[in-house]
Amino acid sequence: MNKEIKELIALALHEDFGQGGDITSEAVFSNESVRAVLLSKDTGVLAGAEIFSAVFETLDPEIRVAFLVADGEEISPMKEVAVIEGKARPILGGERTALNFIRFLSGIATQTRRYVIEARKYGRTLILDTRKTLPGFRALSKYAVRMGGGQNHRLGLFDMALVKDNHSDAAGTLRKAVERVRLKWGTKYRIEAECRNADEVRQAIEAGVDTIMLDNMGIEPLREALHLIRGLIPVEISGRVTFPDLRELVPLGADFISVGALTHSVESFDFSLEMSVL
Repeated sequence: MNKEIKELIALALHEDFGQGGDITSEAVFSNESVRAVLLSKDTGVLAGAEIFSAVFETLDPEIRVAFLVADGEEISPMKEVAVIEGKARPILGGERTALNFIRFLSGIATQTRRYVIEARKYGRTLILDTRKTLPGFRALSKYAVRMGGGQNHRLGLFDMALVKDNHSDAAGTLRKAVERVRLKWGTKYRIEAECRNADEVRQAIEAGVDTIMLDNMGIEPLREALHLIRGLIPVEISGRVTFPDLRELVPLGADFISVGALTHSVESFDFSLEMSVL
């Protein structure tokens, strides 16, 4: 587990413990041990087993967490997902933080799986995520997308050049913006160009970009753009895509559809932690 995730766990625990600690558990328990079972209350896809375990291990390295289901697997209501054994105080102290992580990440994986399955009904277009993630949760959110069967777009501003509308407008044209990226970086990074109309699609093709993003276009403009591209360059459809939109968008034949809702509008997956004293 990388340094950033460990720091995120530490921050989350500090939010709960503050300066006073878990005052309730300290009053109720001394040195008792407990066994806790993580139960699924929903139907969907598991994601976040490692960080769930790491929360408890951060509080007490002697706590044992055994997952009965692997990330990426389907779970259903009342399914036993994991067993946690150890001292009562650290388990109760870490319960909410661990559940917050696994609920959020399983929600992303479950939502992604829905989109992936729906897209497969109508064609071979792949589902991508976006950078619309909670600050600090980028790596975890994109991991959960992969567990749901989706694919990651760029991780951040550093691993692929994406010439967006503001870049094009500031440079004068999309072509000029792409040329400046090529001048600065050569072929070090892939370049994707966001196109708003047929003219920008032509500019992107002429500039030799690696991927074309068709952003916030209606169905007919999308068809026109895809006809211009003729499969010569990978194409991504983007812009406020919702679940019902897939029925119309996937048959158009683009390579990718990116969906911000996979990570920015997620319903948390419901789990409970049932405990008994050993």
